[in-house]
Amino acid sequence: MKLFKLRQKGVLLLLTLVMVMVAACGGNNQTNNTNQNGAASTAAGANQEHTEANNSGSEAAEDEGTLTVYLNDFDEMIGPMFEEATGYKVNLVPGNGAEVMSRIQAEKGNPHWDVVWIDAMPSVYGLATDGQLLEGWTPENASLLTDTYQQYVPEKQSYYPTGAHAAGVIVYNKNELTADQAPKTWEQFADAAYKDAIGMADPAVAAPAFPYVARFFNEMGMDEAKDYFNALFSNGLRVYPKNPNVVTALSSGEIQVAALQESNAYQMVNNGDPIEIIWPEEGAPASVRVAGIQKDTKNPNAAKAFIEFLLDPSTQQALIDQGEEAYFEPSVEGVTPKADRDPNAKLIAADAVWASGHEAEIKQWFADQAVQ
Repeated sequence: MKLFKLRQKGVLLLLTLVMVMVAACGGNNQTNNTNQNGAASTAAGANQEHTEANNSGSEAAEDEGTLTVYLNDFDEMIGPMFEEATGYKVNLVPGNGAEVMSRIQAEKGNPHWDVVWIDAMPSVYGLATDGQLLEGWTPENASLLTDTYQQYVPEKQSYYPTGAHAAGVIVYNKNELTADQAPKTWEQFADAAYKDAIGMADPAVAAPAFPYVARFFNEMGMDEAKDYFNALFSNGLRVYPKNPNVVTALSSGEIQVAALQESNAYQMVNNGDPIEIIWPEEGAPASVRVAGIQKDTKNPNAAKAFIEFLLDPSTQQALIDQGEEAYFEPSVEGVTPKADRDPNAKLIAADAVWASGHEAEIKQWFADQAVQ
């Protein structure tokens, strides 16, 4: 009887030990499952945060290389200035407006650029509508933009203006015309008195030349603007590839009157050329210089630092004081234009949305007229 009771107690003890072990294993399994699920959740959360950071243009990601900027002016000075101020290395790829835009379009599937900075706002707006620019980012220095230049920032914040200049002022050779004989308005610019003596840059090649003609088309409407430029062509308008070619034609006497980009015009005056600059009372068509970031840039921190740098008053002042294209209206407060620039200069820019939508049509129309 005692032996039976001992055996019974032994069985109960064994069963108890088995149950404890099972419970312990189950607890361990539950703990392991909980740890694994927690790790998976953490990883998923991290991935989500990383994805959201990338989509929002966050600076969390590290840059992968040297910043590459496509530009058409100020390449003689902006690189060293930026590197010294920020510590970022930059590779500048200069070209005229047509070259820069052609290069960007050719690289659309595999962009080699991080920032584009040119005086061709309608063309850059076209890059934004084509989905090539970073959107939704506001530089801190954007708060320094004047009221006029705040209006040039697109709704999706895909680029920022760094200044504007006259895409064309009226310039005449004083050895050929007196002040009374020279045109004072854009209407007079087409007068028959200047037959075979007028010139301008090609809107399909020179970056400022398209904003120049776009202003007339935007203001007058397509048909009336075509009539205006047809009158110029009938009057012997000569179209040169770029503004420096117009300068040469004016200096040589090949033409007597021109629509000339303002920095080129003031440089002629400063060089002692016998020319006079006229700012029409109705205003001069503006070429707005803007900067945008490639949406898939591998160097987001340096790219954003470059935009901030361009919107810094000290940078714009240095460009005015030392730059080759120094005659322009700054986009931010606290910057003084050139002392000899007309203080009453009136700039009028074509609407970027409208001009971008009609850019190909207008350029083709000019190309067709040029071959006739």
